[in-house]
Amino acid sequence: MVDYNRAGTPLVEIVTEPDFETPKEVRDFLNILSDLLKNLGVADPSLDGAMRADANVSIHGGNKVEIKNIGSFHDLEKASHFEITRQESLHDRDIPIVQETRHWDDKRKITVSSRSKEEDLDYRYFLEGDIPWVKINPEIRSELKLQMPESISSKKQRYVTKYNIPVQVADVLSLDKFYSDLFEESHTESNAKEVANIITTELMGLVDTREKRETSKLTAIHLKELADAIQNGTVSRNSSKNALHEILKTGKNVSQVISELDLGNVSDESELAGIIQEIIDAEPQAVEQAKSNPQTINYLVGKVMQKTKGKADPTLTLNLLKNN
Repeated sequence: MVDYNRAGTPLVEIVTEPDFETPKEVRDFLNILSDLLKNLGVADPSLDGAMRADANVSIHGGNKVEIKNIGSFHDLEKASHFEITRQESLHDRDIPIVQETRHWDDKRKITVSSRSKEEDLDYRYFLEGDIPWVKINPEIRSELKLQMPESISSKKQRYVTKYNIPVQVADVLSLDKFYSDLFEESHTESNAKEVANIITTELMGLVDTREKRETSKLTAIHLKELADAIQNGTVSRNSSKNALHEILKTGKNVSQVISELDLGNVSDESELAGIIQEIIDAEPQAVEQAKSNPQTINYLVGKVMQKTKGKADPTLTLNLLKNN
């Protein structure tokens, strides 16, 4: 059903078949539907009241009970669970289950009877003469299908197979249209994994609300340049976090931020060699252990990072320590 008579805001009502057997299945379905609508760009489920759901619950083929006044998908799961338990209790005691509408009482965490539900005949359904049937021919449907954006599952699969992005990262990245669009605009084949890492491990925690997204000065160009700077050794991953914070606030370009905050890697071999020598002199026991236990060298790398405030080139540091 599509209703355009709501102060200019269209309302779409989606009614499913009785396909669900558990409250968790219902919540999982709604989460998938929410992500789909957001990915299609037809709705923003994060807005208050933009997407709501009622539930019809019945057991053992008995009368159905409709639950209303549900504020969230989480509450819908709880309300459905309570209603199933209530109906099971009535059924076990041979008490008839009345077809009715019940409201979810969020304070008491129970459903409360609201009104009895009429039978279908009591509704006296009749066709609305002013609203004609709309028949969509197959050609239009095919054309619309071609115009549809890439599905979430297809996007996730592409991230994994084409860019070798870990499944968990691809899953998180593909679900949110804001972040997946940012990824698409900023990555290249060579830096895709790094861009995905920045978005999922850092950016999502910094830009986690609509307001923050709207005020953020970060662009796809910033993200691409930051990923490239990490990959070419200009800045360490650790220091890149500080750069990202500054870019979000100021919108300055990556090279300017790295320079102004002195975040650039210590990549000059002679300078780094001097720092490593200081660490070796200060950690003779760790140096001896590293000769028999190669894992200990990571401790020395950590000390160099600590000394340089995370700015030492990690690859160069490791190679210099191994050759020392």
